[in-house]
This record gives sequence, structure tokens and C-alpha cells, in this order.
Amino acid sequence: MSTMGTPDTNLKNRTQQSPLASQRAKQGARPNGIEPNGPKAAYFPLGYKDGLSQWWASISPAAAEHKVLSLIPYLQSPPTHTETGSASPSTNASSLQIQDDSSHKASPVTTNTETDPYGPRRWHSALVKLSGKNRALNEFSVERVGENISEHCVMLPGYGAGLAFYYKNFEAMSRPKGWKLWSLDLLGMGRSSRPPFLIHAKDQKGKIAEAEDWFIDALEEWRVQKKIDKFTLLGHSLGGYMAVAYALKYPGHLKKLILASPVGIPEDPYAVNAAMPEPRSSTMANEFSQDQDSTTRSNADNNNFLNARNRAEKDAAKAGEISNGTQPAPRRPLPKWFAYLWDANLSPFSIVRWGGPLGPRFVSGWTSRRFSHLPAEDSKALHDYSYSLFRQRGSGEFALAYILAPGAFARSPLIRRIQGVGRQSLPTPPSADPDNPPPKMSKELGIPIVFLYGENDWMDIAGGYAAEEKLKQEKKRIMANASPEDAKLDKGSAKVLVVQKAGHHLYLDGWEQFNELMVKEMEDVSARKDL
Repeated sequence: MSTMGTPDTNLKNRTQQSPLASQRAKQGARPNGIEPNGPKAAYFPLGYKDGLSQWWASISPAAAEHKVLSLIPYLQSPPTHTETGSASPSTNASSLQIQDDSSHKASPVTTNTETDPYGPRRWHSALVKLSGKNRALNEFSVERVGENISEHCVMLPGYGAGLAFYYKNFEAMSRPKGWKLWSLDLLGMGRSSRPPFLIHAKDQKGKIAEAEDWFIDALEEWRVQKKIDKFTLLGHSLGGYMAVAYALKYPGHLKKLILASPVGIPEDPYAVNAAMPEPRSSTMANEFSQDQDSTTRSNADNNNFLNARNRAEKDAAKAGEISNGTQPAPRRPLPKWFAYLWDANLSPFSIVRWGGPLGPRFVSGWTSRRFSHLPAEDSKALHDYSYSLFRQRGSGEFALAYILAPGAFARSPLIRRIQGVGRQSLPTPPSADPDNPPPKMSKELGIPIVFLYGENDWMDIAGGYAAEEKLKQEKKRIMANASPEDAKLDKGSAKVLVVQKAGHHLYLDGWEQFNELMVKEMEDVSARKDL
């Protein structure tokens, strides 16, 4: 549900500007050590001297995370634990040890009504230890003080990202009464612990399952530790993919599933001839080349919901033609060297680590584009935070090649599985009385699923519409044979929402509208008695 509006004349008459040119123009006024001129600056804007200085300083992930979280309104001094510290860059398996000293723990910070108009609120940072060796999740939470907590929202970041990327969302999303907001770094990423990533399966299906379980088993263990029965789950990009995998493996614990520009929904149109929308530009290359300053401008008009729907329908029609044999399936073979490096599991962060003093410059090629629309202080803090995470020893990042094929299409596409979300069989609880066995295994009665995309998202929004339709068809099939009582109890629904003037990182690009949509979805959960 996007805001409808009339076309903006200035936007319609504006000529298209080169993303790199616009980026250099913005950087020329920034005192961040950015080189405004020269072809090399277009790719890696951070100067050699400043890059060397940052590499030598080796800002710890804890300090960098603290700096970003200090940008949260009404929270001048955020709590930040230092239990995972900072590991020196290495291409070897992580041997980072968790600090058990109480001096590394963080005390909660409570804002009062004098400094926080929506307070008092309690903010906390912790490292939650899990079973096994060197397994722990970095956690950041906020709750309203003096209220009964009845609802929980858990936020998962994307590939290689950290929980502080949600710094624009924590304050607004923690305003609803009765909610506690949690954000977690995925295992082996961010400031969570980084145990060696190992796959034991020999077949492709087993490898995919192991890679998914690496993340979602940790999430489930965290949930059990926190004694949370049901919650709302928000996942961005790879976090969205894992959120779906979690819902399928651990049914019965989600009240609502919100997928923000999730990766892995569509089939690869160049590997499988299937009657579904063909992605227009669902390519990870855009994550590194697309300038966010141009992404956050609206294209042509503000009627982005209908524009996205129309594009999706055109893609669906084209895919239908292909599957019907009226035109040959297109082939876009990737370069052999790219596929080889992908299958060899060479992650982008390996290059950052190997780069040594050049690492900060390499990272600036991404951060200068992703955060170009933000204030200079914010973009600098996010660059430092990103580099501090990317340079850490490799762990969970190596799951990517098992989950996604070259080109960022899932090896086990979610479009094949999404209809099972909220429709899984629930495990039978154990019975202590053999004469009175528990009732037979029951099934989930559906859950609301929301797909969020940016107006200029490089992720395939057509896949979101295809998933929405598949979920609705599955509900229609179930309702055809359901009793009136069961039909009334069913909670399944699906919808696609578009955030204006936003790209793949819609929670940052269009954070105001994103927060509004999230608060509405949270209030919907609070108001419903059937969830």
C-alpha cells in the first residue's frame, strides 16, 4: 500500500544523470577523505592515505557499532557489549574466543520522559551464548518501561550486514505499546561469534539444508532461551530468505512474517523454463554499482505501486510466452571466471581481508554508493562499521555459495516452498499419561505474510507478486475442502507493499515510510486476537 500522488513535473523533466557523476559531485563537498576527481575515485572513492589510516587504526566492531547506534534519536549513549571484541583479519578459520569477563558486558541504558518524548525506554546490548563451541548471537533490544510486554518483533539483517544497519528504524518501531524489539546478527556475521563453517553433506539438497540450518537452528535456540513462544519476524535480503526457512522448519512460532526485499524467491529463468515472472534485473552486481542517491529519487511519478505491478505483469507475460514455446528461453551465461570463483566460495570479504591497507578503499566502493543519500556523519559511521565487520575472519559468509548460485538466484528457490509457510504440521507434545495420549498432530492455520520492496529495488519484485499469488492459491485450495469453522479460523494472507524512492536497502533509503508500514503491521498484530 503505497502513497498515491500526482506526477511531479520537475521529476518528469529532469534528465537522467550518471550515478557515478552524481556521486562525485556529492563527494566533492564531503570532508571524509574522498577523492572527488579521477576515474579511480569513481570505483574506490576513499583516498590511499585515509584508507591506510583506517586500516592501521583497526577500529573494533564494537566501537564502530556503538558509533552507528549513537545516531539513534533520544539515545545519546547506547549500550554496547564487547564480549566478541575484534579479531585480526585472516583467511584462516575463526578462532575468536568469547570473553566471559563481566567487564565486557553492557548495562542497560534507560531513557526518561525528559529526554525521550516516547519514553521511558530501556535499551540493551548482549551476547547470547548458544550450545556448542564458540556459538553466540549478538543482540540489541529496546522495550518500553512499565508496560506489560505482550508482543515481540525480531529483526534479521542481510548478508554480511550487522544489526546497527537498522539504526533508522529502532526508535520509531519501539513506540507501539506492549512491544519489545529485538535485532540479531546472524551466526558467523556481524558481531555474533564466528565458528568455522563446515558442510558435511555430499548431495546438493543436503548441503543446502545444512547451510540453512546453520542460521535458523541458532535463531530457534535463541528463541527458546528467551522463552518467546510466538513473535513477528522481519528479515531483509538473506535474512528474509532465512526467515522463510525458519518458518518452514520451526512451525507454530510466528504471528506474522515480514520479508523486506528477500533474496532467493524466483527460479533462475536461464536454468529452468517455468511459467513464472522473469526477473528484470535481479542481479547482485547492482548491489555494488547502483548509486543510492539516484535510487532514492522517484522514477517518473509517485504511483509506484501500480508501476511495480505493471512491470511485474509484463514480466509474467513474457515468462508465460517463454514457457509456452512462443519464443526461445534467453541465455545470459555468466563469465566462467565469475562462476568458478563463486563455486570456489571466494567471498567479497575475502578480498577485503587480503587487501590489507587497500581494504578500506575496496569497501568505500560499496559504502559510497549504498549510503550516498545519508548525511555525511551517518555515511562515515556506516562505512567504518561496514569495514570493521567485513575485515573479520570468515565464517557464516561461506554459506552463500551453498544457498545461492552464481548471479544470486537460490539453488532451492523459495517460490517452490513459500506456499508451505504457515501450513506445516505441528509436532505432538509429549504426554506423561500413557492412558491419555495427546491429541493428533494438528496443522498451522496460516499466518499473514508481507513482502516489502523498494520502488527502485534491484531485487526481483515480480517474484514477490508470484509468491503472493502462490500463497493465495494455496489458501484457496485448502478452503475448498475446509469446514466453515476451519475457514473462519484461517489466518493466512499475503500482500506486497512498495516503499517509495527506495532501493534494496529500503529500511535506510525510505526509512520514514518503511517505519510507518512496519508500525501499522505491528499494530495489526496487537489488534488481532486470532494470531
